[in-house]
Amino acid sequence: MMTAPALAETGSALPQDVSETAEALMDAAASDTVGLQFVEDLTTEIGPRLAGSPAEARARTWAVNELKQLGFQNVHVEDFSIPYWTRTHEIAEVVGPNAQPLVITALGGSKATPQGGLEAEIVRFESLSDLQAAPAGSLNGKIAYIDELMYKTQDGSGYGLAVRKRSGCAKAAAEKGAVACLIRSVGTQSHRIPHTGIMSRDGALGALPAAALSAPDADQLSRLLERGDVRVKLDIGVQSAEAAPSGNVIGEIEGTDLKDEIVLIGCHLDSWDLGTGAIDDGAGCGIVVGAAKLIDALPAKPRRTIRVVLYGSEEVGLFGGDAYARQHGDDLDKHVLAAESDFGAGRVWQFQTRFGEGAKPYGDAIKAMLTKVGVAEGNNEAGGGPDVGVLRRAGVPVVTPSQDGRDYFDYHHTPDDTFDKINPEEFRQNIAVYAAFSYIAAETGWDFRKAADAESTQGAD
Repeated sequence: MMTAPALAETGSALPQDVSETAEALMDAAASDTVGLQFVEDLTTEIGPRLAGSPAEARARTWAVNELKQLGFQNVHVEDFSIPYWTRTHEIAEVVGPNAQPLVITALGGSKATPQGGLEAEIVRFESLSDLQAAPAGSLNGKIAYIDELMYKTQDGSGYGLAVRKRSGCAKAAAEKGAVACLIRSVGTQSHRIPHTGIMSRDGALGALPAAALSAPDADQLSRLLERGDVRVKLDIGVQSAEAAPSGNVIGEIEGTDLKDEIVLIGCHLDSWDLGTGAIDDGAGCGIVVGAAKLIDALPAKPRRTIRVVLYGSEEVGLFGGDAYARQHGDDLDKHVLAAESDFGAGRVWQFQTRFGEGAKPYGDAIKAMLTKVGVAEGNNEAGGGPDVGVLRRAGVPVVTPSQDGRDYFDYHHTPDDTFDKINPEEFRQNIAVYAAFSYIAAETGWDFRKAADAESTQGAD
């Protein structure tokens, strides 16, 4: 890598021309149409894009055509296979003197119930830990029900706690002798809309039939249990296969003298099947495509290549991220920076980095630029995003433009994840952020791996 420009001692850490161009990109983002149109077209023309499904395959073909029409270079698909799961039907109802329907959705990886469904008594637990602590055999022939709330947070941290019941309920319930598992949806809205999601990151079928109740139905079930025993009939149908096609869609804005070095900005192209995948993660794809296209429209291309990766099959196990890391394992040292937009379309409120100690001043320079669009300066502990996590663990520097997620889990994995939920102004602020930091990283030639005692900008092995 080339030696980085010295940080100015008199003020701005960015060369003046780079600073002016970054500001111009942020200004241009305020009237961007490419990114938002990309999301609208994807969610309208393709709709839901379940991993491994024919719809996800159509989305890859569609994305390749779109990126080529937008002028991206080296557009192609990198194929891989995944385990496949899809729902065919899902019905639940209280039976007996208080008979009534319940609104549910099967969790990804759920087993099917026996033909015609199953009927069993409900046993309620306040948390996954309580279920795990139940005596062996105590749920023989019964349905475990975890009634644990999720709370709204700006950074989405409530999800990490609440999602454990989704991944752990079926396994723990099976160990106690249960025949099925129900959970209160991992979400933060009170509408009669359930949230789906994968149970196991390896894509395998879970231990039992498992489903999520909408929040009002979870409340109803708990109230009924306060009045006495409750029996529920559950009928879930699924289809699965050991292997189905998927792939990552890649397009580039090719650099100049440092074109072999990569600034990667990504999203995931697949979605759950209940909505149209606008918030999760069509928005992320529109953000990175829109940002890269703004840079492509500059009079001169940046020095490094900006690579846009639309990952496949994120929702069912981060398969796209793992496949990319395998397929590019020999050139990860050429990846100088990575980031992923996968938290909706809310306004970016904070910018985190994960750079080498000697590169922290470079991060400070980028953070200072982003304050101009209302972004606070975050710490140096960025995660980068779900699919780029494997790159971070391999030593690739990452950044996290942290979005305001207070309403994200109102829509996440639900039928309500649709295009109308995107706020155009907030969406374009995301494009401004991605365009500015991507351009700075590509144009300056800075080494974000730089160790504290390094005197040059040699990349990490």
